[in-house]
Amino acid sequence: MCELGSGGVSLVSMATRTLGKLGVQTACLSYIFIHYALLVAYVARSSEILTNSFGIPLWESATLFSLVFGGICYFGSQRVIGAINGCLVFGIIVSFTFLVGVASGELQWNSLLQAHFEAIPQSIPIIALAFVYQNVVPVLCTNLEGNLSKVRTAIVFGTAVPLVLFLIWDAVILGTIPNLSTSSSDVSDPLELLRSNNGIVGPIVEAFSFLAIATSYIGFVLGLSDFVSDLLKLPSGQSKPFPYLLTLLPPLVLSLLDPEIFFKALDFAGTYGVLVLFGVLPAAMAWSERYLDASQSPRLPPLVPGGKLTLSIVLGGALVVIFSEIYKDVINQ
Repeated sequence: MCELGSGGVSLVSMATRTLGKLGVQTACLSYIFIHYALLVAYVARSSEILTNSFGIPLWESATLFSLVFGGICYFGSQRVIGAINGCLVFGIIVSFTFLVGVASGELQWNSLLQAHFEAIPQSIPIIALAFVYQNVVPVLCTNLEGNLSKVRTAIVFGTAVPLVLFLIWDAVILGTIPNLSTSSSDVSDPLELLRSNNGIVGPIVEAFSFLAIATSYIGFVLGLSDFVSDLLKLPSGQSKPFPYLLTLLPPLVLSLLDPEIFFKALDFAGTYGVLVLFGVLPAAMAWSERYLDASQSPRLPPLVPGGKLTLSIVLGGALVVIFSEIYKDVINQ
């Protein structure tokens, strides 16, 4: 920011600067794809939870969830949405604490010594999806006024906290549920397995899952509706029903057409959305910004370690995963 003399920019703006029209189109399509895929997954899973809890039809559960939380996003002010989201996050923390506490009572430490390295490739898309925060880095840089030390600290600690929570959660799952399948053709929901092995955690699992989905759903609805408004060039500060309809209806319809779409939507979002938008494009943008001229010498002093080799590894690794998933999907058809 200091070198360029500019304020904060979005990922799409950076793609415009470094990759041109093709980069912008790829970034926009990837952004929309990620949001729609995850919204489909959230509606499908939340409707299943509501149906199991209250015994109402699946289509009613999906419609009710979309209307309630979509209505909060559309009608609620920033203060109201923030308060509701804060309550949901508090509920997540409480339910997660209870869930880990109850489940860890049956923890078998020997199970944590087992390793299935063959499962690593198929887990990369979900890992990438779980640690998606790159879209807020430009905003973070703006808020911290381009202070490199503060930005690095925020990113490191912002990554470390969820990493610790994920490690705790993985330890509980792997240590309490025996014989988890690593086969891509036999995908199991660890929450369902945990609930079947321990009846006490059933209500806690449902509460934790629903609250986590609800707070994520609100964030993605707000993000996608604003993005659609920008694409349609609608005036800011006005009621925008059409962008919200475009945001809420497609995920609702797709989730009803295939109620078992939850895991498939997550896998597609991680593979074809996240790895393109936050794997391929950032490496390509950094390469363009550093080595665009014919001399192949850096145009700007690099602020992070690693040169062409590091960028090639990031770019190549993301492409390998993407094309391997495409090949697997084609073969399985």
